[in-house]
Amino acid sequence: MGSDPIALPLLNWIADGGGDQVALRTIYTQPDRAVGRGQKITANAIKTWSIERGIPVRQPDKLTRSVREELAAESPDVVMVMAYGHILGEAFINTPRLGTLNLHTSILPAYRGASPIQSAICAGDSETGVTLMRIVRELDAGPVADVERCEIGPADTGLTVEEKLSRACVSLVSRNLPALVEGTLTFREQDHGSATFCRKLAKADGVIDFRAPARVLAARVNGLHPWPGVRIKHGGDVLRLGGAVVSSNQPAAQAPPGTVLVGEGSTLQVATEDGVLELTRLQRPGGKMLPASEFLRGYPIAGGTLLPSEPMPQLVTSRPH
Repeated sequence: MGSDPIALPLLNWIADGGGDQVALRTIYTQPDRAVGRGQKITANAIKTWSIERGIPVRQPDKLTRSVREELAAESPDVVMVMAYGHILGEAFINTPRLGTLNLHTSILPAYRGASPIQSAICAGDSETGVTLMRIVRELDAGPVADVERCEIGPADTGLTVEEKLSRACVSLVSRNLPALVEGTLTFREQDHGSATFCRKLAKADGVIDFRAPARVLAARVNGLHPWPGVRIKHGGDVLRLGGAVVSSNQPAAQAPPGTVLVGEGSTLQVATEDGVLELTRLQRPGGKMLPASEFLRGYPIAGGTLLPSEPMPQLVTSRPH
């Protein structure tokens, strides 16, 4: 059960014989949706993959009793869920003989919820991972079998970390598959008192406040790329940011946060409350995301320009949103 391309490496591994102890019986994914400016009804990547592989695919809009009965008729040994987009009720969870498992893209109990990849990067974490867990009714609170960890580098974005985690799923499942098939896979309870929660992201999250330290802002820009993407306003345009790092240069004396220090050469450096933020990739309206050196050749931003700041919404809490 999945609706996001992050599951494709694992599906390919199973379908290509890596998981020779299991067979894919059916794929459940979200219904086709309208996408893009033209709002064309389009199948997601999981459905497209299923059709190409000749694997039956079902797309229920709601998980009704009849849908559960269809699932039960398949007599599944296990259901594996990753980024599906539906909440499974107790009856669904208990249908498979060996249970319903989830691949969650954080090191639980940290970052339960809808945006664990982005939240880990934005928090400045040096690593994240994929957790193999049992699904329970409470959000991402089920017992854990194993974790595959991944490094978060200083220039990693939400996109590059997602790619790492998608590959990590193969290692995680292959390592635990024999015990899963035999019914001997062991699980341990999470430390629920240490849990943190992240919500679904919105376009309104893509703002930047230069009154924060440069290290915080670099993590925020990188973590929110490509969605929702951090934006800055300049000369009536809204520019999208695709990457940022903390510059080794020092800001000009008394430069207010948001002041462009260097903007007409190969780099775009902006003063912050603590340190200098170097914006490495930018996109103008109607243009492509470009390295700063290319972007500035066609769209110079004068030194001394003051870029506006906006308060940044909180992404992670100690309680469910």
